[in-house]
Amino acid sequence: MDFEPWWLIIVPLLFGLGWLAARFDVRQVLSESKNLPDSYFKGLNFLLNEQPDRAIEAFVEVVKLDPETTELHFALGGLFRRRGEIERAIRVHQSLLSRADLPPADREMAQYELAQDFLKAGLLDRAELAFEAVSHTERYAVLAARALIRIYESEHDWPKAITAVRRLRDLVDEPVPQLVHYQCEEAEMALHPKAPQLDKAIQALQEAQTAARALGAEHGSVAAQARILILSARLATLQGQPDQALSYYQELIHIAPLYTGLIAKDFMQVAQTTGQVDLALQRLQQVYSQQPSIDVFEVLFTNLRIHHGPEHAWSFARDALRAHPSLLALERMLETELSFADLHEQQPLLGQPAEALPTAQAAQLMMGQDLALLKNAVYKQAKRLDRYACEQCGFEAQRFYWQCPGCSTWESYAPKRLEELQ
Repeated sequence: MDFEPWWLIIVPLLFGLGWLAARFDVRQVLSESKNLPDSYFKGLNFLLNEQPDRAIEAFVEVVKLDPETTELHFALGGLFRRRGEIERAIRVHQSLLSRADLPPADREMAQYELAQDFLKAGLLDRAELAFEAVSHTERYAVLAARALIRIYESEHDWPKAITAVRRLRDLVDEPVPQLVHYQCEEAEMALHPKAPQLDKAIQALQEAQTAARALGAEHGSVAAQARILILSARLATLQGQPDQALSYYQELIHIAPLYTGLIAKDFMQVAQTTGQVDLALQRLQQVYSQQPSIDVFEVLFTNLRIHHGPEHAWSFARDALRAHPSLLALERMLETELSFADLHEQQPLLGQPAEALPTAQAAQLMMGQDLALLKNAVYKQAKRLDRYACEQCGFEAQRFYWQCPGCSTWESYAPKRLEELQ
């Protein structure tokens, strides 16, 4: 390869141009940094040292000196919100939105930040409007849809929540398992005993089943399937179809035996209507041997006593309590036994001394009083264990919830009471 003399000229020339460009960039950076007030760097230093309160004070000074700095306004608003000063964060973002010269991208960002301020403040109606304002933008559509779902869920506005989920599914292909529960909530409302709307309940349950099938085994849950079956059985009962209701209950016991306690009483009532009491008792005893439950124990003891006599019921109770000791089960058993006492016959005897009564009547009266005394003593100890608890936040409740009232998590309650979980 031959050496060209002009190389001696071009190489130094390129080197000189690079040096001039670097020199120009350094001078520009130094010039811009000189224009920044000292409070800006103080604020950055406070942030790096994890002193947000002092950082806010420094940035407020910068904003007063240069009200046009939109980036600093956003940073300041975010700091206010994280610090809990929601009113100041709202004012910062509203001041940005009031500027006529604000670029469209910054306006969308200010609107979204303002929506988050309202949400953090608990102003759900205003947060809803603010998120709706950015729900059709390219940058914030998905984030706004997720936020609106949370808002509608907290307001128990299930139709709007369902619409928001469908909007989210149009934007991103991701599973939304709680959609099944939204539709079950609609069915629950439609099946209210005082004013049942059977057509609406049918439609809601059909949509819940469709949503559950769409989730598949990967994202679906046994709890959601159990809830659909429970509501389907209630609907069939209201439609005067006890055989169909019994079929739904049997399917639930098969696929989700853990939730049998929630339907044990209704299951026995339907079985009695269809003349299949013995079959139902046998099925519940099978479930109890695999999944012991206080509710199943109570239903079994009560119905065994009614249909097969006290000896059979007490025999079951002794074996069950020997295998699975439980104060709550004992308390339920004593309460059931006391309810069978003939109060009409015993009431006239209560004011008389035991020695003035025939031996059999005196023994019966004393046994009833002893059972009541024992039941009251057990109740005081068992009452604190007679609660359901959220696995996420620990919120305790006397009734079972599909969604925790404390942290709003779905399916976080096991269908077992505290005593059974210990």
